[in-house]
Amino acid sequence: MNVMAILEQTYLGNTILQWGLALLVAFVALVTIRILKSFAVRRLRKLAERTSTDLDDLIVHLLSSTKFFLILGLSLYAGSLMLDLPGDSRDFVTNIAVLIFLLQATLWGNYVIKYLVSQFVEARLEEDASTATMVNAFGFVARLIFFSVILLVAFGTVGFDVSALVTGFGIGGIAIALAVKDILSDLFGSLTIALDKPFVLGDFITTGDYAGTVEHIGLKTTRLRSNTGEQLVFSNADLLGSRLRNYKRMQERRALMNLGVTYDTPAEKLAAIPTILQEIIDTHELARFDRAHFADFGDFSLNFQVVFWVTKPGYADFMNTRQAINLEVYERFATEGIEFAFPTQTLYVEKGSDEPANAVPLHPTPGLDGRD
Repeated sequence: MNVMAILEQTYLGNTILQWGLALLVAFVALVTIRILKSFAVRRLRKLAERTSTDLDDLIVHLLSSTKFFLILGLSLYAGSLMLDLPGDSRDFVTNIAVLIFLLQATLWGNYVIKYLVSQFVEARLEEDASTATMVNAFGFVARLIFFSVILLVAFGTVGFDVSALVTGFGIGGIAIALAVKDILSDLFGSLTIALDKPFVLGDFITTGDYAGTVEHIGLKTTRLRSNTGEQLVFSNADLLGSRLRNYKRMQERRALMNLGVTYDTPAEKLAAIPTILQEIIDTHELARFDRAHFADFGDFSLNFQVVFWVTKPGYADFMNTRQAINLEVYERFATEGIEFAFPTQTLYVEKGSDEPANAVPLHPTPGLDGRD
């Protein structure tokens, strides 16, 4: 039997020669595509290093992340074109090639959406954290829609009735929604946070006994980083159902100072204390004086109440300003001869009916009032 006779032998509707040509085309296509991919990635990477735009970096990543199964699938499909296949077999091979491409397109599309969202969030987080938070939520919605479209195309490719499938999903979706209502409530809570913006990434909030900086707003949970370092995790629905305090949105911080001076302070100095306090507060750039009054007569002190505002909301600015004012008040009172009061009692002992009573001051035990 000569060589031509062997090559003309038929297996599965095609000669050995056709099978050989198909394998040769598939191999050449595989090698060619891999060489072209490697060459394109190297050239584009060098070009990307010389530019300041991010688009070429995205293209380089998409090319370099192309999976081998796509290259292999396209190569085998190219080889199959050399074969005489019946209609059903040809449709099957075509559908497999389309499904492989859709799988790779899903990976590409998911990365593109995540990349665009992360780039936008990174660019806008400092100047507009609320918009960045909303874009994060809509990024999930965009991926969900994209995956749904890919899935419907895939079902349509293999012969499913897409319209009937969508109807079935709608009916089944009701049952699923009832089964996972807690998850859905957290999901809608995430969308509510994105749209209503009660807080955004970077805000410092408190809820109940917990406080922290918002570092992640997810589909089901929101995560805070507390001042002591641990991560606090709340479900979105529970967080929205509670009372929140958002300290990041404060424009000013109110400071209340209570002072007590001794009862033997002269009246003219008592009258001068509010003015002294206002003068001290007015010298600080971040402080805005509100009021200072002789508030009431205490058990052992004459009490003054002072209110001022720190015009920067940062807690460090607030405490630094308050500390500086406290130190100046202490020094100024010492200069003016005004003494701060501390808890004391005076006990009057009557020695006899004809003798005057002597007043004996009783001081608290050293250390009880913070003094030695």
